[in-house]
Amino acid sequence: MKVVSVINYKGGVGKTSLTANLGAELAWRGKRVLLIDLDAQASLTFSFVSADEWSKQYAPARTIKAWFDSFESVNKVPLSSIIERPLRVGQRLEGHGQLDVIYSHLGLINVDLELATQMGGASLSQARRNFLSVHKRLLIGLSDPFFNANYDVCLIDCPPNFNIVTKTAIVASKYILVPTKPDQLSTLGIDYLLRSIRQLVDDYNEFADLEKGQVEGNINPKVAGVVFTMVQEYGGGPISAQRAYMRKISQDSGLKVFDSYITRNDTMFAGAPEYGVPVVLTGTNNYSHQKVVDGIEQVATEFMSAVGL
Repeated sequence: MKVVSVINYKGGVGKTSLTANLGAELAWRGKRVLLIDLDAQASLTFSFVSADEWSKQYAPARTIKAWFDSFESVNKVPLSSIIERPLRVGQRLEGHGQLDVIYSHLGLINVDLELATQMGGASLSQARRNFLSVHKRLLIGLSDPFFNANYDVCLIDCPPNFNIVTKTAIVASKYILVPTKPDQLSTLGIDYLLRSIRQLVDDYNEFADLEKGQVEGNINPKVAGVVFTMVQEYGGGPISAQRAYMRKISQDSGLKVFDSYITRNDTMFAGAPEYGVPVVLTGTNNYSHQKVVDGIEQVATEFMSAVGL
């Protein structure tokens, strides 16, 4: 199973929409897809279930928060036991692949605070072991043979920060996907994000080498690429102001930048959660809708090539 973290320090760049629609498109193509919502805002979660449904059926004990909370308890919750299959999406995908989701919780921010308290130690060796124990939790959860047997790819919707919960996603991932709007604020933090990831990888691997036999080995997540989202078009291509930022990232970052992009359509993406079905699985009814769907499909094709799906 390919594990991919979808992350950008800047919020409002279409990260959650990309995660939901990329997952849905891959499932439409026959892939077995798992989405994990690690953002305390739970936007991905509410793309598939209503707030009322979430509150009654899932919030008490069937979210990623419940799994983190139980990690060191006697009654540990298996990660596989909190997987849900959204009904409406499942109906749309009948005869194709599958799309399952692990929902988030608004209280996930408290999990991060709890994990921070577990990072100390009476000695350097103990502190190293605690660091590894905390950061590899999602890696351990996803190492259950159940996941490799049942899924081709797992997309993790990360929060727009680099807290400990986010770091558990990076440690568990083989690839990083960076969505961004083509503007100054959204692209500004990409280099800093990548430096933060490299520092985490270096620290984790250094501690892993010092504590051999205690962990599964070193980590080395690769950047699958940068995907431009919310692109405004004029005359058949991106507007000139955005084109300049797209060109700059392509030339200066040294990263793979996807040739395809997703056009902006605030009305369409804003309305999708109301129906619990990603845009890419809805019937196209006009040119602008078709442009969005075409972009998602092209991004999915490049993504599959980038991660070897």
